[in-house]
Amino acid sequence: MTQNKPNILFFLPDQHRPDWLGVNPALPLKTPNLDRLCAAGVRFTRAFTPSPLCAPARACLASGLDYEHCRVPGNRENYPPDLPTYYQRLRDAGYRVCGVGKFDLHKDLARPHAELDWHLDGSRSLRDWGFTEGIDNEGKYDGSASYRAAGKPKGPYMNYLHSRGLAAAYVQEHAEVGKHRGAYTTKLPEEAYCDNWVAENGLAFLRDFPADQPWHLVVNFTGPHDPRDVTQRMHDAWEGVDFPLPVNNQQRDFSPDDHQRNRRHYAAMIENIDRQVGRFLDLVKQRGELDRTLMVYSSDHGEMLGDHGRWGKNTWHNPSAGIPLIMAGPGISRGRTSDALVCLHDLAATFLDYAAAPALPGMDARSLHAVLEGKTSAHRSLVRNGLHDWRMVFDGRFKRITRTNAPPLLFDLETDPHEMNDLAGKSEYADKLKELVALGAWFRSCQDETK
Repeated sequence: MTQNKPNILFFLPDQHRPDWLGVNPALPLKTPNLDRLCAAGVRFTRAFTPSPLCAPARACLASGLDYEHCRVPGNRENYPPDLPTYYQRLRDAGYRVCGVGKFDLHKDLARPHAELDWHLDGSRSLRDWGFTEGIDNEGKYDGSASYRAAGKPKGPYMNYLHSRGLAAAYVQEHAEVGKHRGAYTTKLPEEAYCDNWVAENGLAFLRDFPADQPWHLVVNFTGPHDPRDVTQRMHDAWEGVDFPLPVNNQQRDFSPDDHQRNRRHYAAMIENIDRQVGRFLDLVKQRGELDRTLMVYSSDHGEMLGDHGRWGKNTWHNPSAGIPLIMAGPGISRGRTSDALVCLHDLAATFLDYAAAPALPGMDARSLHAVLEGKTSAHRSLVRNGLHDWRMVFDGRFKRITRTNAPPLLFDLETDPHEMNDLAGKSEYADKLKELVALGAWFRSCQDETK
């Protein structure tokens, strides 16, 4: 009976690094609703993305495949139409499958921005991917760049701003982001801020879900992806709050004030997402469905935020390759942290497992069901990820990075959590290097991948 299957409420923001949560005592963050999820379920402390870039990470998630197999090596490739998704499996199993926000499964970046066709109603390829309904909107830069090139909206969010006479000012703000050192206060009103607009769309769908059919809702927030734009309310709430400066700060052209502004805005974006998460949790409770809803918070990848002199993602460093992962719901242990090695695309296998739906063909993902219920503490012996010209293997302590046309790197995260000291050239670690090569036998030539 489909009504006995759990609902799935999945929050997937863009570029939320793993350590920026309210449960981290080293940071003055406030995420009461994510804390609420942590108390109700399991927080994974060693979760990773299969690839620290939007399109590949989300393709791995949709297909349950490793980066090597997902057929989306970067942001210039669309999700292959013949590659099955877990969304299709859920729909076939009787679920109402819905999603809102930035899916990044069809980016079209290989074509000029003027040709982008996001569909003003937000439909895009949602039904082809397995959704029964939803809104697929542009990412921040996709939306503003396509509007600038075409002189009109190409997707649903920019169409919304255009209808309210706000699009031109929004595009101009993006064009001037450099002079603000990546962080600025937008002139958009609260209800027009993208993550708030995404949340309203998701809440509207959730209110209309029938009570006698299991549902899956993924909320793809556009934040805390750069630019670190915040509303006046968000800015004011964090004014004067100081954060630790970046690890191994190498950017001499960025003053401490520049870093603090970026970190305050990043925190404000996370807190705003947390506020929206709370609204969804409250609505699920009002619907009387808390005890039969699997609730998940994660991210497609992290954000360097100035650590090691880098911003954004694309790298194997933990702030980029790591992700937050919190799961709560029926049968899941409460208030527990897990140091099991897990990967984002394991969620595909987990959702299908809970839904009693068939696995995807050739799936690399592994269900977290047993770990969530406390039946085992281990999950994977290693995690692996990669992008373009590098591959990473991590066994829970040692991390090995193979790079094209460069020597390998080796880090001991137990003694060196910030990845400052490369051990690859030390003879006493030669056996560990060989062991990780064997464990990572999946690795193909980086040179082949870039051809």
